Amino acid sequence: MFIIPSFRWARLACLGAGLFVSQIVVGQQADQSYERLQSQFENLQHQFQQLNKVIDDLNWMLGLDDFAYMDKVQLTGPPPAVERNPTGQGAGNPLKFMAYVFIPKPFNPDDKYPLLVLPHDGVHGNFRTAYAHIIKELMIQGYVVVAPEYRGSSGYGRGFYQQIDYGGLENEDVRVSKDFMLDQYSFIDKNRVGIMGWSHGGMITLMNLFNFPKDYKVGFAGVPVSDLIARMGYKNDGYRQLYSADYHLGKSADQNVAEYRKRSPVWNADKLETPLFVHANTNDEDVNVLEVEHLIKSLQAANKTFEYEIFENMPGGHVFDRLDTKKAVEVRLTIYQFLGRYLKPKHPFTDPTSLLKASYYPMPSP
Repeated sequence: MFIIPSFRWARLACLGAGLFVSQIVVGQQADQSYERLQSQFENLQHQFQQLNKVIDDLNWMLGLDDFAYMDKVQLTGPPPAVERNPTGQGAGNPLKFMAYVFIPKPFNPDDKYPLLVLPHDGVHGNFRTAYAHIIKELMIQGYVVVAPEYRGSSGYGRGFYQQIDYGGLENEDVRVSKDFMLDQYSFIDKNRVGIMGWSHGGMITLMNLFNFPKDYKVGFAGVPVSDLIARMGYKNDGYRQLYSADYHLGKSADQNVAEYRKRSPVWNADKLETPLFVHANTNDEDVNVLEVEHLIKSLQAANKTFEYEIFENMPGGHVFDRLDTKKAVEVRLTIYQFLGRYLKPKHPFTDPTSLLKASYYPMPSP
């Protein structure tokens, strides 16, 4: 019988332990390298988004030069919802964010202009030139527009991206933008202030109307995100993780139903006091029509007066009334006519033809 001396057993044991420790070290180094690469990749993504934003801003200026005076202002909203370093320097400071300001050309400072607040769509979206024709149409009618890049918007770096507070303090950022316009520009009629938006911007529109009912004369919510709890049910894991991220809500809907409910328009519908128009589309590939149907039923159950239309399989799905097609323009005309009842712009559109010409013909006289 072959017997290995005890000292050889000890040596083999040491060699095995050494290999095991080496594997742990290599594994740890690999994990750290992966985390560093992932962080670098995310930083590059945000740098690319910042570059895109700069290019898009140039497109805004070039495309709207004949229609509007455009500015981009820096404002402050409430402190971050999640403070990264509560005891660090600057902790608790108001959060800085940008907002676009559009003033129609030609401009008469002695006139009084209605104001429209226009929050953009997207969980981490921004106010991009996809809205260019809509802004032109609003300028032609004689509206002043403010479009806030509320917390969590992309194109402003990783830090600002991670300040997202969906259904929370972003609503305060939008209200701050409205207040800034009223304080800054004496030519804005404080009694003619409206708010409009699509998708996430539609949700912000609803929450501003519900939370600040005295601040707005009228509102339009297109294909609005309306029920976050239902939304978490039919979206995929990648989407849900945008909300449960540690820098955001930190928990999934099943872990904190109350928080998701608090941020959902359907559970705040009883607060409506302002004229409201809502759009939905049955083939919407982003906001399932069931969310808007729930909103409508909640408003009806609370005996609220509002207007709505659910379109059947309109081409364009989620963006059906933001396209430049003839049908989309006709639908958009109904939105402008609803807003115009309360905001009374100087040059309202009377028919689809005048609206179609808006992007290509000279501005009307002031």
